[in-house]
Amino acid sequence: MLKNLMKRNLLMIIASFMLFGTIVSYAQDTQIKPYNPQSNAKDDLAKTIAKADSAGKNVLLQIGGNWCKWCLRFTKFCAETHEIDTLISNNFVLYHLNYSKENKNLDILKTLDFPQRFGFPVLVVLNRKGVRIHTQDSSFLELNDGYDKDKIIEFLSNWTPKAIDPKNYEK
Repeated sequence: MLKNLMKRNLLMIIASFMLFGTIVSYAQDTQIKPYNPQSNAKDDLAKTIAKADSAGKNVLLQIGGNWCKWCLRFTKFCAETHEIDTLISNNFVLYHLNYSKENKNLDILKTLDFPQRFGFPVLVVLNRKGVRIHTQDSSFLELNDGYDKDKIIEFLSNWTPKAIDPKNYEK
């Protein structure tokens, strides 16, 4: 009887681990996927630039893919960190530019001076007219297995419309 009870408990423990693994796997598979390999990035980017221009904001391009764990970590970290999310929404129009085997968007990346050379995600700041003003290697924003809040805030703050407005530097 004791042997049967131990066997049943062991089976329940194994089943619990299997269920937990399935739930974790399902949660990872259903996480937000910000990149769309099928989108027409040229049209989307033109709309993003027009929106930024009318709002007086800059464009923040996050280039990467749903295959990239660091890209997904960056997206999640920024969305879940109130100060960063607010800084982005107040100063930038964000666009996730896909780079994947299905669609590398090489024509756009060429016009941005090949930012993929820095790895993924790579961040590109455009002014409100769509002119590239900065490319940021995201590895400089990392901390251990994630991202550093203060480094990201400093990076974003240095590329807001106000930060690059020449009027702020006149005597």
